Amino acid sequence: MQGRSIDKTPPPWMRRSAPIGFSLSEQDAFLRARREFFERLESLSEDKPDVAAATFLEPRGRWNALINAVSTYVSGAELDRVSARDFDRYADSGVNWRVVEGYGTVIAAHGCGLPVMLGCPVQLIDRREKRLRIETLNGAITAKAAIVTVPTSVLAEESIAFSPALPEKTEAALGLPLGLADKLFLSLSDAEEFDEESRLFGHTDQSKTGVYHFRPFGRPQIEAYFGGRLAAELEAGGDGAFVDYAVSELVGLLGSDFARRVRPLKLHRWGIDPFSRGSYSYALPGKAGCRAALAAPVDDRLFFAGEACSGSDYSTAHGAYLTGVTAAEQVIAARTKR
Repeated sequence: MQGRSIDKTPPPWMRRSAPIGFSLSEQDAFLRARREFFERLESLSEDKPDVAAATFLEPRGRWNALINAVSTYVSGAELDRVSARDFDRYADSGVNWRVVEGYGTVIAAHGCGLPVMLGCPVQLIDRREKRLRIETLNGAITAKAAIVTVPTSVLAEESIAFSPALPEKTEAALGLPLGLADKLFLSLSDAEEFDEESRLFGHTDQSKTGVYHFRPFGRPQIEAYFGGRLAAELEAGGDGAFVDYAVSELVGLLGSDFARRVRPLKLHRWGIDPFSRGSYSYALPGKAGCRAALAAPVDDRLFFAGEACSGSDYSTAHGAYLTGVTAAEQVIAARTKR
């Protein structure tokens, strides 16, 4: 146990928004429309063909755009690109506790002391001999077994080659592209004007909108969230595009004087990160089965893990961790059998 501070209060996405540009009666209507969307989505039985999740939106529904925006935060993609079956298989416990010191701090500490080598990308995994030969930028290593945990984008682009080839893994990865969800942190002066852990949607009538979390853990900051096609467009414009978009939406809600109260603090553009090339996976319509295909071991020597391999906890750190545990258990079982 690390002794971290756990905040068990409901996170902002489980609370009402501040009634600025989004009245409480409108929020009630939105929440009702979103609940009805999920109820229709759950009606897709396993014996029916998979379709895009957008199929279950109310025709010309008033809140379709905002439901779609929320999808970009959850899946990194709009509902027209997301498998309804895969979307419905996600297992949300409803428990979302936060770590005050940061989730990344917990993950880094959990791996402290492990023999990790950074800056050593793998280029080829050769399984033609008794031992695997793994070619890296810094030379070759051999092993009896290996667990592959790279993002689906790396497998889909065949940035790591396999010998013999594994076309079934490439195909599975192509069915599970990475969505895009980027966070921008802004400093906020005179922050006490806003309630702690409050939030605002930039717009409620369009899917290309940010959501703004004010004073996380009481800090004088705003956490801005952008997903899907909007995030991709902003990434193409560089860091400044995110700041400009956020400020324009916030000024539209809070007045022109608000622009002087915020300054950029931190942004990571996941789409241009060479080791991830996106945020987390979603399944294309008709490709929900790709998660199991991606997770399947090869020759009891090559094993696969990562959030995309999870059938019900994809797009999460805990989903990635649990698939890693499963892969490790598979390695042990295979070695014991031999």
